[in-house]
Amino acid sequence: MSAKQEKLFVDFFKPNQKLIHKICKIYTDNTEDHEDLFQEITIQLWKSFPGFKGESKFSTWMYRVALNTAITLFRSPGNRKMKTVEVDVSSLTIEYENYEDDEHQLKKMYEAIYKLSDVEKALIMLYLEDRPYKEIGEILGITEGNARVKMNRAKNNLKTKISIQ
Repeated sequence: MSAKQEKLFVDFFKPNQKLIHKICKIYTDNTEDHEDLFQEITIQLWKSFPGFKGESKFSTWMYRVALNTAITLFRSPGNRKMKTVEVDVSSLTIEYENYEDDEHQLKKMYEAIYKLSDVEKALIMLYLEDRPYKEIGEILGITEGNARVKMNRAKNNLKTKISIQ
């Protein structure tokens, strides 16, 4: 990758890295796995960046890569441990921003979200980000109508899980 592409990647990545933390938060339940998943998503974004054509917003593309990475790695309990891959990113200067949320209500909500299916987690997270259904559909590779139907089911499932806690 050229120096110009590296700079462009960093410029796009830095203001959007909190969305990766949010994805990591809903797909992991401890700090070590969160950091590992964050690193794996960053590597996948880096490796995939030459294929980013700008046909959608960077954040939409980033969500799609990040969610696919998280879902693939955490699809079954046997896949919970990540395998390390050597990738040279020494030329990148991306500062890791810590993402903490200490509010009790937010922690309860994340606990309930963690119990949802992979697709429901993604739907709820995108909904909480105020993403329009059209964009949610693009990110998840489904129609806007299907995104609405799945969202209603996910919200109902989340309400049930929160009321059980």
